[in-house]
Amino acid sequence: MKRLPGVLMALAALSVPPAIQGDDKLAETRRAAQQGDAKAQYKMALRYQFGKGVERDIEKSADWYRRAAEQGHIKAQTNLGNLYRSGKGVEKDYAAALRWYRKAADQGDTPAQQNIGFLYLEGKGVDKDPQEALKWLKKAAGQGDTRAQMILGDLYWHGREVEKDPAEGLRWYRQAAEQEDPVAQHTLGLAYFFGKGVAKNYAASVKWHRRAAKQGFPPAQYSLGLRYAKGKGVKKDYKAARKWYLRSAKKGYPDAQNNLGLMYRKGQGVKQDYGTALKWFRKAAERGHPLAQFNLGNMYRKGQGVEPDQEQAKEWFRKAAALGHKSAKKALKELDGN
Repeated sequence: MKRLPGVLMALAALSVPPAIQGDDKLAETRRAAQQGDAKAQYKMALRYQFGKGVERDIEKSADWYRRAAEQGHIKAQTNLGNLYRSGKGVEKDYAAALRWYRKAADQGDTPAQQNIGFLYLEGKGVDKDPQEALKWLKKAAGQGDTRAQMILGDLYWHGREVEKDPAEGLRWYRQAAEQEDPVAQHTLGLAYFFGKGVAKNYAASVKWHRRAAKQGFPPAQYSLGLRYAKGKGVKKDYKAARKWYLRSAKKGYPDAQNNLGLMYRKGQGVKQDYGTALKWFRKAAERGHPLAQFNLGNMYRKGQGVEPDQEQAKEWFRKAAALGHKSAKKALKELDGN
């Protein structure tokens, strides 16, 4: 069965329960839980799931979630469904996951509704049914669940399981973006930049990328840096571009690492520094970025920031070529004398 790609898989990841609040004593919580208090049972489940004050034990966590869930505790029902879905602490059982999600969903729990929608999308524990999936996703999205809004946006935007409708996809992305979801904000910024589902608007693109970038979202920080570097929607400003590239690069985003390398190699907004350029090219290259691998190969070939080393140059050109980089293939032929 074809799996749903990219953002859908990330967005439909198992929801993480909130951190245990307060400093209630473990003994008191355990005593209340043993006496049948559903809230205390839920707290004990969280403790065992995350090892808070007790040794981490997912099987015991599942047992406490079950006790609370059987008394109608909504979050316990959803989290027990999560365990069945992931096969942690219990044998993986999508049908059981769906059963517990339904109990929580019927009480209005949006993560449970979202999870039901995703199970119908993938046909896990139930026959695949995109229309039923949409029904549940829209229930959650209509109550403000940003994950559900993002999944709906992705489905309509790319035409996955539904007729392609970028404008409808954008409508759902916008709802999530207005709730400060950084992935949605970045996606909305790209939509305005490329004019997909909406009129092209560089200024609006910058606005949404900036909102996501300020939340520390690396792809948005990179995109904002790119807007400054190219002067799209803002005045060209290499220093501002470097600032945002650097924030993204420090979080390991390879596109930003490569572009930082380019800025240092060319001396754009910074003093030309081949050594620093080499450092950033290497970081991105080691993460499998073909353009950075090509750039690193060129640094070795020309002896920029490092002693000339044609064998090292070939090694990086080969890696880039294996990923389809045409200039790297050409460079390899030149070095091999072909």
